[in-house]
Amino acid sequence: QVNLVESGGGLVQPGGSLRLSCVNSDVKRRTSPINWYRRAPGQEREWVAGITVDSRHRKYADSVSGRFVISRDNTKNTVYLQMNNLKPEDTGTYYCYSPQFEAWGQGTQVTVTG
Repeated sequence: QVNLVESGGGLVQPGGSLRLSCVNSDVKRRTSPINWYRRAPGQEREWVAGITVDSRHRKYADSVSGRFVISRDNTKNTVYLQMNNLKPEDTGTYYCYSPQFEAWGQGTQVTVTG
């Protein structure tokens, strides 16, 4: 069973950085493309970024392009989301998702406030 667990969220001032992690604890160590989503308070869930298994293809929402970087370490079964120059509008709960296994993590909260 694929089980995704996010971590790394927190409270940060505008302009600050955070790095989120998404660990796949699948005992079979199956890999999958991974997408990050976020949901701001009172808003719909929004796609943020995605990465293929081999890391050759990475895509970003326009709202985070140039500030966020998605990467992965398949030896650790982990996908990262480096978030730089954070803005208050980046506040929300961040989720990772495996489209291959249709599995969501529980989310990690990011709050950007000064």
